[in-house]
This record gives sequence, structure tokens and C-alpha cells, in this order.
Amino acid sequence: MADNLFNEFEPVSSKQWKQQIQYELKGADYNETLVWESPEGIKVKPFYHIDETEINFSAPPKENGFSILQNIFVHDVVKSNKRALETLNRGAESIRFTIENDAVNLEALMQNLPLTNTQYFFYLPFLSIDFVTKINDFASKHKADIAIQIDPIGQLVKDGNWFENLDKDFEKLNQIASKTTIPFLNINSGTYQNAGANMVQQLAYILAQVNEYFHRVTNLNQPITIEVSVGTNYFFEIAKLRALKLLFSTLAKEYNHNTDCHIIATPTKRNKTLYDYNVNMLRTTTECMSAILGGADSIANSPYDALYHKDNEFGDRIARNQLLVLKHESYFDKVNNAADGAYYIEALTEQLAEKALLLFKDIEANGGLITQLIEGTIQRKISESAAKEQEAFDNGKEILLGTNKYPNKNDKMKHDLELYPFVKQNPRKTLITPVIEKRLAEKLEQERLSQEA
Repeated sequence: MADNLFNEFEPVSSKQWKQQIQYELKGADYNETLVWESPEGIKVKPFYHIDETEINFSAPPKENGFSILQNIFVHDVVKSNKRALETLNRGAESIRFTIENDAVNLEALMQNLPLTNTQYFFYLPFLSIDFVTKINDFASKHKADIAIQIDPIGQLVKDGNWFENLDKDFEKLNQIASKTTIPFLNINSGTYQNAGANMVQQLAYILAQVNEYFHRVTNLNQPITIEVSVGTNYFFEIAKLRALKLLFSTLAKEYNHNTDCHIIATPTKRNKTLYDYNVNMLRTTTECMSAILGGADSIANSPYDALYHKDNEFGDRIARNQLLVLKHESYFDKVNNAADGAYYIEALTEQLAEKALLLFKDIEANGGLITQLIEGTIQRKISESAAKEQEAFDNGKEILLGTNKYPNKNDKMKHDLELYPFVKQNPRKTLITPVIEKRLAEKLEQERLSQEA
């Protein structure tokens, strides 16, 4: 029946569509009027057609959809354990503990938590062979699904310094690789996005960072975790994640690696606002949708009030419920690779992958990511990209509703701030200039706060 459904209609070629569009434009230039260029240099057409699109980038099917990830910062082991149990009972499907030191009692932290059917991530902003071994032993003993997240290059990018130094950090990584069976490597690419890097830069820097680890860490047989921040450009972000999977698998094959990547997606910080903060819920919803359709394995949504409030049960519940609605009421996990075959997304995926691969090759030809970070090239390129986006926001071309368009002048925030929502200045000596995350609305918000009574 489906084969005969449209037999009465003649197919319309892309040439015919263009002719009709040109007629409707009444003499206006097609390219100048309807074709626009993204910050990545991709020219976006008003329509995409099968006779102009080659579909080569279908992603492998995902068996389990995406998991709803809850972030928990471990201050108090007992409270963190209680919170993990509560969030799992309320819909979370995986947990990520951020642990700041190796004094944490693992047995107490994991007490009574389901270990066999729930995945746990341990994000470690320090590098300790003994503590990683302890986690690995715990996972083996309890047959727990655990992944560790360690990223010395990410530490260098964000902090400006290694944990110790290049040689010692990679020496420890190699010892960890030889002693552990669970995943331990992480790529924290969110820093690039939140600092203003465009999508081609983000993909190329991720690829270059993966290449540094493949090159410098021997006996690497475990999957790599890649953290990705997802912005508000809906279709581009879907294509970005699809291109990332393609690029990662291509690079892994070059090293004869059978390792896979586990993508953890979080909404970007860059477009979040202090004023009219409820709009943040709309932004994170579309960003989570992009992450799902792009093929993210785990998604950790951000609370709408994360900029100015400390962790709180209400904000966490709303963020978690957004994902629960997408999964269990909108059925976003019921179709494998829903974006496959969409001509627009396929074309974007191809162009992003090709441009990112060219930039990656240029980085490698000039010494690799670490060398270019030390020389300041990466930081300069990100700053240039961020400045263009900031200018577009300041001029009103980049719109954040409730902030630089249709702001509520009666909205007051000065007395609601529990956290400092702007870039924190910490002058100190560093090996490289760190990549600084900064939101678009910061300057405007600071001006408004200063004018509040």
C-alpha cells in the first residue's frame, strides 16, 4: 500500500523547486535572500532534496536508547549516598559522582545502591593511581558498571596547568591503563563549547585530544567517555554528535583500536541567563532533544536555576522530569536513529565532519593539540570565534529572549544570588593561558544588577 500511496503525483526535482522559489522571489537573488552561512562556514540552503544529497552517514543502531544521568557532587558521603538512592527512585538511570579527593569511603558511598543494572561515573579532578585502583577493585568485586573520568589534557585546558606535569601525568595514565579493566579516560569538550568555540573547532579539538591519548597511552583497551555540551542550534547540534561518532570511529581504526566512545551530553552554559531564568527550561529542553536525536548515550540536564542557586531538590527534579517527559511521554527513545535519512541533517553531518577533519589535520601538522595549547593557538582561535558570537549578541543578531530581546525591566535578581554567576578572576602563574568559559549575557546582566535598587 505504501508503494502506491503517491503514485498519482509526479516527482518534483530540485531544479523545479528552485525555479518555483525564484518565481516567488519576484526578482530577488536566491542566494542572497535565502542562503545563509553559519559560524562554521556552512552555507545553509532553504531546502534539501534527494537528488542533491548522498546519504553516507547512518549511525549504527543504539540498543538501549539514552540514560538519564544525575550529577552528584560528593561533599558528605552519607548525604550523597542518600541523594543517589532518592534520584534513582525518582527516575534517574545513572549517577555521576564528582569526588575531589581520595579520602572518600567507596563502600559507604555505594552502600545499598543497585550495582548490576545501573551505570556509575566517577569524575575525578585529581590523578591518583591508588584511588583509581580502589574503584576498579570495587567494580570487579561487586560486578558493578562503573566508568572513571580522568582528563589531564582537559585539566590543562581549563586550569592552565597539568595535575603535575606532562610526563608524570601520562606516566600515571599508562600505569592506570595497565592496572584497570574499567573505562578511565575522559574528554571534557564542554570547555571548548562554553568558551565560544564553533562546532567545527569543537569536533577538531575533541579529535586532536583523542589522538593525543591514543598516541601517548599504551595498552588502551577501554572505552573513552566524551563529554559534549549541546547548544541551541537544533539541527546543527544533532549533526555535531553524529559527526563526532563518525570521526571517532575513523580515528580509532587508524590505531587499530576496538575502543568505543560513550557520549555524555549536557546543555551548554553559554546561552543561559540570570534574568527571566525560566526560559532556561525551554533552552535545555531543545538542547536535550538534539542530544537524544544525535545519539548521546547519557544525558545530564542542567537545572534552570543552576547559575545562581546552590544544588536544590526542586531544580534537580525539574531538570530530571524534562528528560523523563522526553523519554516516557514523548517516546524519544523508541526509534533508533530517528535523524537518519533527513537530507538536511545528513548534509550538515557530512560538512561538519569534513571541515573538522581538515582542521584536525592542520593541528596535527603543526605539532598536535598540546603543542598548540602551549603556543596559544587554540586559545586564540576560540577567542576569535567567541568574539564574533558576542558581537552578534551585543548587536541583537544573536537573540536570548528575556535578556537582549523583550526583557522584563521589573525582574530583580540581586537578592536571589546564592552563587556568583560570572567569570571568576583568579590571577596566578600557569603553564598556558586557560580556556575560560563565559556566558553571552554576562556583561548585560552585570549592568542590570548594578542598577537594581
